[in-house]
Amino acid sequence: MSLKSAALFALIGMTILTAFLAVDFIGVILNVTRGLIPAVKLPTSFVYLLASVGLTVFLYVFHRAQR
Repeated sequence: MSLKSAALFALIGMTILTAFLAVDFIGVILNVTRGLIPAVKLPTSFVYLLASVGLTVFLYVFHRAQR
């Protein structure tokens, strides 16, 4: 397995994880507005989503930089 294919595989997996975390973040927002869960969960979910998006962008740039 070359470095480029490994970077692509990691990018695909991270994109799927980012999509799941985005759906979870939307669910947390909706549940906080309904009063079902405490608002303390909102910053934690946002940090997870932000970290996931940052890593996805890094893997995309890394994959593009490989020959």
